Amino acid sequence: MLVNLKQIIAMAEEGGYCIPAFNVYNIETVMGVIKAAQEQRSPVIIQVYPRLVNEEVGYYLAPVILAAAKKATVPVCFHLDHGPSETEAQRILYWGATGIMYDGSVHPFEENVATTKHIVEMCNAIDVGVEGELGHIGSVNDDVMDEFTDPQEAAEFVKQTGVTCLAVLIGNAHGHYKKPPKLDIERVKAIRKATNNTPLVLHGGSGIPDDQVKAAIKAGVRKMNIGTDVCCAFANGTLETLNDPNRSIAIDIFMKKPIEAVKELAISKIKLVGSDGKA
Repeated sequence: MLVNLKQIIAMAEEGGYCIPAFNVYNIETVMGVIKAAQEQRSPVIIQVYPRLVNEEVGYYLAPVILAAAKKATVPVCFHLDHGPSETEAQRILYWGATGIMYDGSVHPFEENVATTKHIVEMCNAIDVGVEGELGHIGSVNDDVMDEFTDPQEAAEFVKQTGVTCLAVLIGNAHGHYKKPPKLDIERVKAIRKATNNTPLVLHGGSGIPDDQVKAAIKAGVRKMNIGTDVCCAFANGTLETLNDPNRSIAIDIFMKKPIEAVKELAISKIKLVGSDGKA
């Protein structure tokens, strides 16, 4: 059930819930995520970082994601996360992606608008939705956080670009938070109102307190990204196997625990964002 970004975001908007978007890195993380989505009857976005697209990994990973979507009985969107240029977008579209994020947030507003609009026009030709970003979402290791997304700028950005959904900076960041973040929920509401209820995206979903995630979804967040927690779940599952003196040396058996760990993490996030039972 491969679907595009427009379709899966529309499902969330209509139902008033949020689609979990999991970053994957290998066949095992894909398997863990898809098993969780199937078990919980949840639509899901499976996404990859641009570095994988620009390396050999992405070439092999794309067919794995498409195979998972083809076998799945729940909606699956294959998405590019934080694409920095048209090059990555074109490459992953050629490989079968059904959603594109172009991240021009590091550029001046006018340049961000112009390039995002160009990507949207390119993707519209094949009915693929585009996620934009306004307000640069940095790392938890950054010394300072950029200015939060301005509602009026967001309104102008959406109007000029025609994006399917918009990633915003509201107190979130990528990586493991050193202390629990404080999301600006009132800003989420203001951005939604100013943009005529454009679906919003919450990046840095690993480690945000559950109550804040739920409040953000109630205010209009329709996609939440989970990357760091996927890595940690996989690593913890691997360590558990390594610490077992009776472990098998066969790699397919060795990888069963990491797959299960990713699955359990994905299930917890699916339940948190309210997408369980929606497919």
